[in-house]
Amino acid sequence: MTENQELTLIVGGTGKTGRRVAEKLAARGAATRVASRSGETQFDWNDTTTWGAALEDVSAAYVTYFPDLAVPEAPPAIQEFARQAAERGVQRLVLLSGRGEEEAQRCERIVLDTNPAWTVVRASWFNQNFSEGFFADMLLGGCLALPAGAVGEPFIDAGDIADVAVASLTDTGHEGRIYEVTGPRLLTFAEAVEEIARATGRELRYTQISIEDFARGMLEEQIPEQVVSLTRYLFETVLDGRNASATDGVQRALGRPPRDFADYARETAATGVWANPSPRCEDEEQLGVVRGAA
Repeated sequence: MTENQELTLIVGGTGKTGRRVAEKLAARGAATRVASRSGETQFDWNDTTTWGAALEDVSAAYVTYFPDLAVPEAPPAIQEFARQAAERGVQRLVLLSGRGEEEAQRCERIVLDTNPAWTVVRASWFNQNFSEGFFADMLLGGCLALPAGAVGEPFIDAGDIADVAVASLTDTGHEGRIYEVTGPRLLTFAEAVEEIARATGRELRYTQISIEDFARGMLEEQIPEQVVSLTRYLFETVLDGRNASATDGVQRALGRPPRDFADYARETAATGVWANPSPRCEDEEQLGVVRGAA
């Protein structure tokens, strides 16, 4: 790296959005440092001794918090990270936040109070939860079973989030902004599964189960209690209707509309990610078992 070349840190650079931010910055020829718990540059939110090396010589940073900004541990961690970043002269910082989460909005205020020139990207649920998380495992079995009913969610594409983040990291005019980003329309989880079924040509179904059955299935799979608690919060609180509206955040940040879920489903189906069905799930007890965190 030359003396005048800026270096961008990507915290959580192997995740759904972090990976895409890294790829888009690399395509622009930008110097990046991808940091994660198991990566070449180690970064662990629970170990502050890993933060200093990650922040060394960094001028910009894209920050995702694991497991989610909604957990009680997040605000103090974000407070300390923001302090260290400011002390090291980080000029641009973009925080990925969650829509409708009180703790996440506390973290947003911490970031913007630390440096009013930094940016927040407040996102709805990702399209890619259906293809890059445990939702994909269940869809391979022919059915998606979740504790979510008729409330619509404006699912956002992770590529759109990455585009907004990259613009905020590299272009002027995004300083101090909170971009609330969503997809262009509301879909229930059942409607989202219908879109995927059309795109794949497979018979898929959605089943609503109780939050108690869902949580019990996670615990039986030995999912950590913190993750189970977070998942309950996301389904019981974030999906209570508070986010049942679309926003113009992508349009404001990029000057173009967000990607539609149908386009995501069609293009993702073409990759074959949903094309090799596993044995179908047949009863509600099986439907409630999951294999990962939301």
